Amino acid sequence: MPQITVDYSAPLDRRGFARALHPLVVETVDASLGACKTRFREVEEFVVGGGAEEEVLVHVEIGLLAGRTDEVKARLAEAVLDLLPGYLKAAEGVRLSVEVRDLDGSYRKR
Repeated sequence: MPQITVDYSAPLDRRGFARALHPLVVETVDASLGACKTRFREVEEFVVGGGAEEEVLVHVEIGLLAGRTDEVKARLAEAVLDLLPGYLKAAEGVRLSVEVRDLDGSYRKR
């Protein structure tokens, strides 16, 4: 925990983003750096709206153990949205989104 997944179609400095993101998560939600795990999934095909425009997207999902307030989760989401543009190689037509959610009660790790 935290479990972080980044779906992206935009040119993204993945390693640089993860290395900046982990300390941000730790500071915002009081997690340990060694517990942060980020995986990246390249999105090859997607449609935005009517599908007429050539756009790219980055969606970050952060799963946390339950107990953080909605305010803390919203603050983390905003901070991630602010961080992302610095690691994108395209500035125009990029759709950015972030979801911070509680992990399911069945979550286990070793």
